[in-house]
Amino acid sequence: MILESIAGAGLAKAGAALGAAIAVIGAAYGIGNIGKSSVESIARQPSAAGDIRSSMILTAAFVEGAALFAIVVCLLVVVM
Repeated sequence: MILESIAGAGLAKAGAALGAAIAVIGAAYGIGNIGKSSVESIARQPSAAGDIRSSMILTAAFVEGAALFAIVVCLLVVVM
């Protein structure tokens, strides 16, 4: 009985770590795509660089916020 709960806790921690890793990888991929697209857009239309840059920063902040939320949820699984 006790061994089953210990094994379950270990699996929960491993699952939370895997979830946090997937969240970070997804955020890195998303921000990379945002940066790539914004650089391509600025290269095509340099006069709109300011608008593109501000949209890029806002979108990157949203992606980072979602990733941070996912990591916090994973950490709560470990703590509880």
